[in-house]
Amino acid sequence: MLFNSVKFLIFFPLVTACFFLLPHRFRWAFLLLASCVFYMAFIPVYILFLLLLITIDYTTAIWIEKAEGAGRKWFLVVSILSTCLALFVFKYFDFFNNTAASWMALAGYHYKPQHLGWLLPIGLSFHTFQSLSYVIEVYNGRQKAERNVGIYALYVMFYPQLVAGPIERPGHLLKQFYQVQSFKYEGVSAGLKLMAWGMLKKVVIADRLALFVNSAYTSPASVEGITLLLATVFFAFQIYCDFSGYTDIAIGAAKVMGFDLVKNFNRPYISQSVAEFWKRWHISLSSWFRDYVYIPLGGNRVSVPVWTLNILITFLISGLWHGANWTFVIWGLLNGIYIVVGRATEKVRALLCARIGLTSRVGWHRAVKILTTFVLVNIGWVFFRAGTVQDAFYIIKKIIFEGGAWCARVVQNFRSPDVILGMGGKVLADFGLDAYQLLLAFLSIGVLLLVESALRERTFPELSGAWPVFARWSLYYAVVMIVICFGVFNRSSFMPRQQNLWVNVGVGKFPS
Repeated sequence: MLFNSVKFLIFFPLVTACFFLLPHRFRWAFLLLASCVFYMAFIPVYILFLLLLITIDYTTAIWIEKAEGAGRKWFLVVSILSTCLALFVFKYFDFFNNTAASWMALAGYHYKPQHLGWLLPIGLSFHTFQSLSYVIEVYNGRQKAERNVGIYALYVMFYPQLVAGPIERPGHLLKQFYQVQSFKYEGVSAGLKLMAWGMLKKVVIADRLALFVNSAYTSPASVEGITLLLATVFFAFQIYCDFSGYTDIAIGAAKVMGFDLVKNFNRPYISQSVAEFWKRWHISLSSWFRDYVYIPLGGNRVSVPVWTLNILITFLISGLWHGANWTFVIWGLLNGIYIVVGRATEKVRALLCARIGLTSRVGWHRAVKILTTFVLVNIGWVFFRAGTVQDAFYIIKKIIFEGGAWCARVVQNFRSPDVILGMGGKVLADFGLDAYQLLLAFLSIGVLLLVESALRERTFPELSGAWPVFARWSLYYAVVMIVICFGVFNRSSFMPRQQNLWVNVGVGKFPS
């Protein structure tokens, strides 16, 4: 069941109304049932697989808490291996099988890999990490093992964040299921506003930009370098609006019922370094890797060579988590390299900026750092979005050489409007769309930047709530009408879209 579907339009108000009408002692059971229905809307039989994993983690967590000595560690290993084995079989088996076959072919051995071809369970990577954080927290003594199996199942399956997060920690979410959630107008209002803003980002901005991005990236050889450059920039905003839009709807839906989910995005494209970018992008995932991979490896309390290795390992695993393809592995390593090089060149860059007088011009200095970070992140997005490693390098090469030549021709023909219009027409022809659609795409990005500039550290409900009543309600009606009139509904989806990497059911490309 997709958030931007008619089914969810019926499901959400019905579930919310029943939730508040039921006595508190029945609410968790009802929410668990509703979450099962939500999950089974995709592939019903997979609910049995998810319940098996829930049972294993629930049981081993209790054993961990009761055991002493080495037994605790063995129970932890059993839980982690069981959870990770499921993730490996569904998501990575075919990838590693194909990789092994390629290496064997290089060695002169011919091995025909057998593909499982199993459809990836929805949100598997997300609820896998949520389960792992639970058993690890129990093992470390920071979380008591949950005795109510239904409450624990709800912690894993809570429908607003089941498909794509945010990834919750047990210490934050579990206790909320025991708290009495009263109907509060302020919470319902704030949640609905956040859902509306998330829907606008998803169906108006992300899904419209996807029309351009998919057209260019499907056949990069048939379009010009400037088209690929524009599509790459569009993808940066597409993936942000798609993923953050989903998160806003998830957090808003939970907030309507009185539950608080963690913040997952904080204006990542104003980051002044790649390290800062990862503190603002997919915050729940970044903090998960920090706490359960980076810090256990030693974090920054080690020598520089070991720290470098820790960073690269963490980002390599992060890349592989996003998808079973070498494009994601390279994307992850590239971000790790950015952070390592950024730290190594920090003093040199500071000295250079001081020498050229950039440091004293605070605004310009900040703008240069933001632009540089955006360019580096976009290079990474090429690998994230491209179908193959070869396509990614081809696209980057074409952007650099053909895109640069295109810009040079624009400058050369600056006083010849007809020539420039003809060049722009070629870009539109590459996209297969008209000037009106392209104008809407640029306007939607402009609206996003203006709103986020006004938001700063506030949420959309907090910003609008400070306005006068007439202006506030005018804004709400405007958001709803924009979604209805300009939303792209024909093939939009939050869902992963490939068998090995993404399930092909929509235009979004997000981890499962």
